[in-house]
Amino acid sequence: MRLQGKTALVTGAASGFGKGIAETFAREGAKVAVVDLNEAGAQAVAAELGGDAIAIACDVSKGDQVEAAVQAARAAFGRLDIVVNNAGWTNPNRPLMETDEATYRKILDINVMSIFHMTKSCVPVWRDQGGGVMINVGSTAGIRPRPGLTWYNSSKGAVNLMSRSLAVELAPDKIRVNCIAPVMGATGLLEQFMGVPDTPENRERFIATIPMGRLSQPRDIANAALYLASDEADFITGVVLEVDGGRTI
Repeated sequence: MRLQGKTALVTGAASGFGKGIAETFAREGAKVAVVDLNEAGAQAVAAELGGDAIAIACDVSKGDQVEAAVQAARAAFGRLDIVVNNAGWTNPNRPLMETDEATYRKILDINVMSIFHMTKSCVPVWRDQGGGVMINVGSTAGIRPRPGLTWYNSSKGAVNLMSRSLAVELAPDKIRVNCIAPVMGATGLLEQFMGVPDTPENRERFIATIPMGRLSQPRDIANAALYLASDEADFITGVVLEVDGGRTI
């Protein structure tokens, strides 16, 4: 019960890493707002988590919807202690000249602008409360980029650095900001990251680049998020925690 008495909002929580984080937070005692563009998926996850979870439909690229989600979570829980910016998007793995402007703008809107919107909505709340925790899901792509994902890589590089900059600027307000940098995981975006069909043979090509010999799993990311969200990490801010099986070494 490492998050007993805490409240949390997790974006992209209807599936993948976000669902794993929401499940882990709830297991550890937190009340959780399951936020996702997929409203039915969010409701299903919230139902699985039980009475201390709520579902909120939200397009994280829209500032007004992010604000509404934050206020809905506060109204339901009375306060908001933790936010996990997990929702993300990517272009399919392909030569950089084949990605059009609309695709890149969508990547930036979901991966980067979402954190801008969440910061604008949460910082006033946390200043009033006397503190808070933000965890952003960046990527090893922003540290050791793979060819074919230049536009996605650049968005995650922004997330990684933004997290560190937010941390140093918000530290006087007792607001901690950290980042998790996962290696490629077994999520709904896997085929887009690979740029080829998800076959055992194609997986093996990518797994061969990870020293520990497997893709990341939602539990890996959830366990890292749990530590960073907990009071055990109350002197930890501005880190980009690589959860990557050695990929970035």
